Amino acid sequence: MADAPAQWLTIIGIGEDGPDGLALAAHDALAQAQLVMGAARHLALLPALDCPVVEWPVPFADGIPLLMAQRGQRVVLLVSGDPFWFGAGSVVTRDLDPGEWRALPVPSTFGLAAARLGWALERTACIGLHAAPLTRIRPHLGPGRRVIALLRDGAAVRDMGRYLVEQGFGASTLHVLEALGGPREQVRVTTAAALAFTDIAHPVALGVACAGDGVVIPCISGLQDSLFDHDGQISKRPVRALALSALAPRPGETLWDIGAGSGSIGIEWLLAHPANRAVAFEVDPARAARAHANAAALGVDHLQVVTGRAPASLVQQATPDAIFIGGGLSEVLLADLFDTMPPGTRLVAHAVTLESEALLARVHAQRGGGLLRIDLAEAAPLGTRRGWRASFPIVQWSVTL
Repeated sequence: MADAPAQWLTIIGIGEDGPDGLALAAHDALAQAQLVMGAARHLALLPALDCPVVEWPVPFADGIPLLMAQRGQRVVLLVSGDPFWFGAGSVVTRDLDPGEWRALPVPSTFGLAAARLGWALERTACIGLHAAPLTRIRPHLGPGRRVIALLRDGAAVRDMGRYLVEQGFGASTLHVLEALGGPREQVRVTTAAALAFTDIAHPVALGVACAGDGVVIPCISGLQDSLFDHDGQISKRPVRALALSALAPRPGETLWDIGAGSGSIGIEWLLAHPANRAVAFEVDPARAARAHANAAALGVDHLQVVTGRAPASLVQQATPDAIFIGGGLSEVLLADLFDTMPPGTRLVAHAVTLESEALLARVHAQRGGGLLRIDLAEAAPLGTRRGWRASFPIVQWSVTL
């Protein structure tokens, strides 16, 4: 068996207390290093070193080639806290063999924040928003919920306060946690509505004890239609719930949402689990843009939106575990999917027109699966009384390829 690659990289998590918080192994690695890399803030925490020092560039990705060029030297990389919890560790080691590196973490900002606030981490949502939209907090907002968010700077904290007010959670208690674990540590408390601090120092985390009467995003499929901006091209709430039930999202899976319209199916797929992925295909550019905006507003901005007509637009996309066809159903599309998708792929298709109904009836006879007709009616005014207003019936075909 070939020898394991020599370990050349040590990733050291460092806190605001600098070298005082480092383990003996980290001090030994620094003493033996031929090169030390890190952000300017981290390098400034250390005393003078005997080896060359390289400041990690911005944007972060530009530093990866610089690091890889040092392969074979004894290199120390300084990062914040725990490198593998919303840190740089997984990015840096992605293309390295396990024997080439080791990591020496210190307490994360999340751990330090929980220790200051007395919050149980396993019952607290922990999110990193350094370079991500603040709207990613949206699925976690609800009375009694607690969130610890890592933020870029004081301006981002103030933006978060305004966002919480806009969402109806201005009564939330905010714990502004600055430079935790070091001599500059400061913890201040206010509410989102009253937030007025203008001197918030980096690095900063925000503890949110959520309160207010804003709309809470449910944990199950079938969100209110009012949560989505749409032009009428949307799978209505009960139909959407039935579609998601048939699609049966599992952690870490990828969905193709073909004929995405408002993006509601893909968005709910992503909300089902944080590790899920979804690609929304929509031929109309305005609807594609609307789907992307809906995803961002509901905290799942990682919905990938592709503008184009299926099946041509499907090429070179991540292989799906499940496919939903809400628009653009055709014999050509179904034939392409059956020819190209791997066995085990789950497919759910909806039909509204007589022609698409006939198509699903025919392929159901040929391919099997389940065929379901959905007839819905809602109570509506009828003169001085009420009656049932029926929607167009929908036929749902679900099958495993």
